[in-house]
Amino acid sequence: MSTSGASHDDEPHAAGTGQRLNWLRAGVLGANDGIVSVASLVVGVAGATTDNAALLVAGLAGLVGGAISMALGEYVSVSSQRDTERALIEKERDELRTMPAAELAELTELYRQRGLSEQTAHQVAVELTEHDALAAHLEVELGIDQHDLVNPWHAAISSAISFTVGALLPLLAILLPPPEWRVPVTFAAVLLALAATGVISARVGGASATRASVRLVVGGAIALLVTWLIGTLLGTTGVV
Repeated sequence: MSTSGASHDDEPHAAGTGQRLNWLRAGVLGANDGIVSVASLVVGVAGATTDNAALLVAGLAGLVGGAISMALGEYVSVSSQRDTERALIEKERDELRTMPAAELAELTELYRQRGLSEQTAHQVAVELTEHDALAAHLEVELGIDQHDLVNPWHAAISSAISFTVGALLPLLAILLPPPEWRVPVTFAAVLLALAATGVISARVGGASATRASVRLVVGGAIALLVTWLIGTLLGTTGVV
């Protein structure tokens, strides 16, 4: 059976892949941070007091502050990346305009380094230059698609929403059960959620799901345990 027209549906060939991976990465990171940071906060407070109002205020403060912080951080980070990409695109465009022969020779050499013969590399470089010189150089030299630059707003919004969703889980887990079950229920809910985000992040990045989940679960468990012990210590010594 001929496979000349076959495609691999599980491979990201379509345009816009960079954008989708950008917001997926921000979303998974935001959810993970929301779960861990707010869970650590409320578990620490729960170690010191059983007062619902204190838990609610601490949880909501962590949720709102964390979501805004995550969104701002993603926006600034991705904006810097996009500014760098745009600067590189302009630099490449200027070089193509001022020294086309040198750029053609450079493109030929890059393809030759990828395993093509000198003649084939030159022919490929000439044909791609005639079709879209800028796109060819950006792809081979810099790995940039000028039509698929990262979007800081997508990353910021995705991160803020996912942080909020992630933070709601420990907040509800600490408020809904009876006082004696609050900490155990929160521990269980958070560790299960971290295992799930580990699997999701691994699938997004094509890494090992088991390894990613173990890292998140162990890290989250340590954070919860430390903050709970601190809160308990402060509560039993009468500091708070």
